[in-house]
Amino acid sequence: MGLKAVPIWVCLNHSLPQLGLSDFVQNKKKIQPLTSYRVNLASFKKWECKGLKLAQNEVSQIPVEDDEKPLSAPDLEGESVADGKIEETQITESKGFHRDLNSLPKPLSATDLVSSSYDSPKVRVAYQGIPGAYSEAAALKAYPKCETVPCEEFDSVFKAVELWLVDKAVLPIENSVGGSIHRNYDLLLRHRLHIVGEVQLIVNHCLLGVPGVRKEELKRVLSHPQALDQCEIALNKLGVVRVNAEDTALAAQVVASEGIRETGAVASSRAAEIYGLDILAQTIQDDLDNITRFLILAREPIIPGTDKPHKTSIVFTLEEGPGVLFKALAVFALREINLSKIESRPQRKRPLRIVDDSNKGSAKYFDYLFYIDFEASMAEPRAQYALGHLQEFARFLRVLGCYPMDTTL
Repeated sequence: MGLKAVPIWVCLNHSLPQLGLSDFVQNKKKIQPLTSYRVNLASFKKWECKGLKLAQNEVSQIPVEDDEKPLSAPDLEGESVADGKIEETQITESKGFHRDLNSLPKPLSATDLVSSSYDSPKVRVAYQGIPGAYSEAAALKAYPKCETVPCEEFDSVFKAVELWLVDKAVLPIENSVGGSIHRNYDLLLRHRLHIVGEVQLIVNHCLLGVPGVRKEELKRVLSHPQALDQCEIALNKLGVVRVNAEDTALAAQVVASEGIRETGAVASSRAAEIYGLDILAQTIQDDLDNITRFLILAREPIIPGTDKPHKTSIVFTLEEGPGVLFKALAVFALREINLSKIESRPQRKRPLRIVDDSNKGSAKYFDYLFYIDFEASMAEPRAQYALGHLQEFARFLRVLGCYPMDTTL
């Protein structure tokens, strides 16, 4: 039994708060406790996906309600803070910065719009962040010879693939300590990309500092909030002030460019190599089994096989009623299909626009969306029968992708 996945769009309010380092950068001598650090990536515009801004007119968004905000130019370049005013921050280059930023991968440009991916022997893979981010490491694990393309926002990564600026995208979807990344679950529905693979990456947080400094000299440490939380024990022992940054690699870049001895960063060893920092301590995370799972996205799905273990990701909604979720899960248990993940996302009073190939459709409201990963290939009859059975009482069902499992760490 063949199933046809129905593409959909979701209209969401997706302005996210941005934290940062303006107070830290503007006053090197006197650092206030963690109160109102804000970031403005205008200082790091070299990582912006500029090609997306030029191509924004090629992407349309159909609003469902007046209060739903359609995508605009700022969405493609990086989301802005809605409830606060961001201060401009000037980062000056110091003598302690040992690496030339011009040697790092360039952001997307207008010329990429006219150069197709198959003109180059390398696969172009987009990721969120800057060089040295864990997402870049995941992309290099999946495609060791690829050309990595940094983008500022998760939404920009999706757009880069849709506009043929890159071939694939790598995005984090869940962490064994921090849990699911709900933002990317929502973006999977708002875009028409297919999951074609997964990457499991061991996260090894390192404490970085400028050359010659000792970790006992540090008074503050910069990193992504989740990374700081995952290294709570080690940072508490040092008695340092924790400062939030957009991501781990950006924290390393700021420390290197400022060259302040008493400021460190929590980031990867690759970030230390790129930005010329010393590794003051390795494996400082509280949980040594810290693994992040990434999804590989492409414009077209792959043909599922049975020669190796496969995983299939789906999303569906159900009618309200007692035992409905039990019936939905039973279609897999009856066929001895193992579920490796189940995630529910509340959608109450939020419209979900289901469209066909001609971009025509209607808005519908669902109380919950259920995301499931099950260990079976769509080439197997049992998987096809299970989804056919699920369709009998699911109000909406979409196959996000069928792809080989990553069994290496």
